[in-house]
Amino acid sequence: MTSDTDLMSRPIPHEHASHMHAVPDAPRQDDTVVLSIVMPAYNEARTIRSAVDHVLGTSYPCEIELVVVDDGSHDGTADLLDDITDERLTVTRHVRNMGKGAAVLTGISVARGTHLMPFDADMEYSAHDVAALVQPVIDGRTDVVYGTRLFGQNTVYRSYRYKFGNRAMTFAANVLFDSAISDLHTCLKLVPLPMLRSMELTELGFGLDTEITANVLRLGERPFEVPISYHSRSHADGKKINWRDAVRCIQVLGRVRMAPDNQATANAVQERASRAASAPRFERKAQSLRGGGSMPVAVAVSRSGEAAGASRAAE
Repeated sequence: MTSDTDLMSRPIPHEHASHMHAVPDAPRQDDTVVLSIVMPAYNEARTIRSAVDHVLGTSYPCEIELVVVDDGSHDGTADLLDDITDERLTVTRHVRNMGKGAAVLTGISVARGTHLMPFDADMEYSAHDVAALVQPVIDGRTDVVYGTRLFGQNTVYRSYRYKFGNRAMTFAANVLFDSAISDLHTCLKLVPLPMLRSMELTELGFGLDTEITANVLRLGERPFEVPISYHSRSHADGKKINWRDAVRCIQVLGRVRMAPDNQATANAVQERASRAASAPRFERKAQSLRGGGSMPVAVAVSRSGEAAGASRAAE
């Protein structure tokens, strides 16, 4: 199914990999929203089939694609994915385990939508909440939407430490960026794909989650927050995040906050100003896809399980 080549060693221009995408590269009208849902999976044989069926079996107010990135699993996850046939599904595989952040970056590099949202394969989140996140974008009210876990309401949190840790990290982000977000580490972050590709994302582990939000806030964006449900799992159930990731989170927040202004930041500010000046209030202007940033290479696999090629966003 995959070659034994180290995935980080073969940069292939993003534009050479268009044949691998589930959603065809067809012209879109300005008001069309296409959501790319990216699902990283590492040894998720217990839940991967249920998670994929759940996402593909849910109704959405827009067209979607599901990009599953198998991050070097060795527990049968790959075999379970081979059995699923759906034109909206693209399966991409890493030859070796590279980290959740690397899997999301691969998803960003092969996605074909106007907006992208990560979605965990462990069934902690519900795809039924996604429609409520997409609607404000369709209505033209915002381009960045976060699904916020309101602890104590429609949530199950198995550890007070994780709950407290998330609140502490969220507080730190709000202080550093003068923002007022409620849930820094929610998985359900709906962000325009061009915005993600304009960011200099480097984290290959859980730190990418923090890095994305830090960049969103640094660009001056403030996410529109929508309540979602959440049912956490324990480490015995396969949860992988730990206290070291909290330390890394603080480091990433500080690094992004103190980074010098770059061209991507300037372009984003200019784009927002231009959009605000030329569009009526709440009128959303769709953004065209563009490459950029550094993404890990991945081997994309067709639904029949045969390797379809490799891709990487142009550096």
